[in-house]
Amino acid sequence: MRTLTFVVGTGRSGSTALSGIVNAHPDVLSLNELLSSVQSRGFPEGLISGMEFWRLLADPNPLFERMIRSGVPMPEFVYTRRPGRFATGTTGIPALSLMVLPHLTDDPDDLFDELEKEVRGWPTRTAAGQYEALFGLLCARFGRTAVVERSGYSSDRVPLLRRVFPRARFVHLFRDGPDCALSMSRHTGYRLIFLLRDILARTGAARVEDLTEEQVRSLPPELSRLLTERFDSALVLDRELPAAGFAALWSELVVRGVSHLDAVPAPMRTTLAYEDLLDRPREELTRLAGFIGVEPLPQWLDTGVARLDAGRRGASLRLPPAELAALREVCAPGTRALAGGRGWVAGTR
Repeated sequence: MRTLTFVVGTGRSGSTALSGIVNAHPDVLSLNELLSSVQSRGFPEGLISGMEFWRLLADPNPLFERMIRSGVPMPEFVYTRRPGRFATGTTGIPALSLMVLPHLTDDPDDLFDELEKEVRGWPTRTAAGQYEALFGLLCARFGRTAVVERSGYSSDRVPLLRRVFPRARFVHLFRDGPDCALSMSRHTGYRLIFLLRDILARTGAARVEDLTEEQVRSLPPELSRLLTERFDSALVLDRELPAAGFAALWSELVVRGVSHLDAVPAPMRTTLAYEDLLDRPREELTRLAGFIGVEPLPQWLDTGVARLDAGRRGASLRLPPAELAALREVCAPGTRALAGGRGWVAGTR
């Protein structure tokens, strides 16, 4: 029986590297950033037709299109590095094409066309039923038996995913708080997330899409200009943003994520620390394979070890002692939450 596993977490925790390692396993269909690509549009209530489901997958992601248009694409946007026939300035880049399909094939446009011919004609089903059919189609296409979806900034999606996919398994991937916070502070996407969260805090809106014209006018110009279709990249790239703010974001996400995952039945959840993956790669990858439901093939383990870069750890240790201590203090709630959640699955830690 095909298994479905979601790797969730704050992001900036070695998750992109892990997607590449998982994708190298001949039995695993690795869906890289599928949830991020479709965002909240991806799980409508009720029944949807094949055509409606295809539009969820094919319509460009508005935020990602604005980022590309404004010159602040994320490094995870694989399609823009190896462009095909789609482009933000003309057709728009389909949500599925930006990060998901280039992770599976060197010819994402051809795979996009192949999927379109099939999916548009599917019968009306729930969103869960349509996704299950998509997973089955891709597993058959690539000869895979297990599905692993991995998106950054995804831990808050756990309740939704549990409701939509009640048999899904969850891996909580995390990293040392100060190291993760520093990585966030240097990443285009997280810098924009930080600024958009500031906008929501100032206006009291739940989502950027819900902002009224009056609320937008009330914002400082350097924030309101971020809401235009094309903004100055310097508003994101050149701003002085405090590392402590990203540490607070990390801690907040971790505390909520652990709480969400505490509600998942114990056999359906596990943890994976980035530092453990670097220190004991064969042991941790073997454990991960068993949890996903595939064999830890020796050649795959060799590939995984070769792809891990131990030099990416410990960046915060190069900070002045006072700055590091301050980051650790802000990260303390998240660190305590992780300490309580590391023994989730008996015998796996």
